[in-house]
Amino acid sequence: MRICLLLLGSLLATVAYPQTKLLRFPDIHDDRVAFVYAGDIWTAPDEGGPAIRITVHPGLEVFPKFSPDGKWIAFTGQYDGDEQVYVIPSEGGEPRQLTYYPARGPLAPRWGFDHHVYGWSPDAKAVLFRSTRDYWGAGSGRLYTVPLEGGLPTALEMPLSGAGSISPGGRFVAYSPLFRDFRTWKRYQGGWAQDLYLFDRTTKSAEQITNHVRSDRDPMWLGDSVYFTSDRDGTLNLYSYAVKPKKTKQLTHEKTWDVRWPASDARNRIVYELNGELSVFEASSGRSR
Repeated sequence: MRICLLLLGSLLATVAYPQTKLLRFPDIHDDRVAFVYAGDIWTAPDEGGPAIRITVHPGLEVFPKFSPDGKWIAFTGQYDGDEQVYVIPSEGGEPRQLTYYPARGPLAPRWGFDHHVYGWSPDAKAVLFRSTRDYWGAGSGRLYTVPLEGGLPTALEMPLSGAGSISPGGRFVAYSPLFRDFRTWKRYQGGWAQDLYLFDRTTKSAEQITNHVRSDRDPMWLGDSVYFTSDRDGTLNLYSYAVKPKKTKQLTHEKTWDVRWPASDARNRIVYELNGELSVFEASSGRSR
């Protein structure tokens, strides 16, 4: 009996538990990753390990984004039948509401969310989000910033915007005028296929930086380069666009699963969804893990 118990104990000790799936909308800062699981926001070490639940409200919380200084996480909260921008200390605490304009929705899944959080201003003083408040249709919106300390949102200069990201110096915005990020159309090549633009906030001019028959989406910055995803090879993969040489390079080569909802730390790493799990791409090595 003792031998049987020892054998059973050794077998239980070597059981490999499966990776948790359905981890969504990640972000990364220093050694922490934030993500959504079961409608709440969690954080975990970037190398893997125990996850800490940051929000517990029955309402849905999505799109967590670390502030550049790592002190806050901004997110879109679906509380009391409305969708607004909130912030919460990155170590946990009570959420604080930043926007109050009535949201349109909840929307049909293909239209995504109103008050969709995309990031922060480089100085960590304001949250970047997209709202449809100035438009009649749910598919049209623009980017705004709202102060962390409270106040009225300010619209960015582009009159029509989908996803967007402010450069580390604050002068440029990489963005797509179109928004169809929640559509499930694979290898779409019609008029709603997104292209990316670079808006210069000093000269008030926009330059198109991608021009492919398929979608280029999810713009973000690492240093002076714009990183994005595209399904130009049949599957959404990571690409980079070097602003000064004006050259585009493919970085990942996934064939089965799309690279979804990537987010950068603005320095060297990008975290993204792949087959319901999270992967981290390092620009310095060109490798994902």
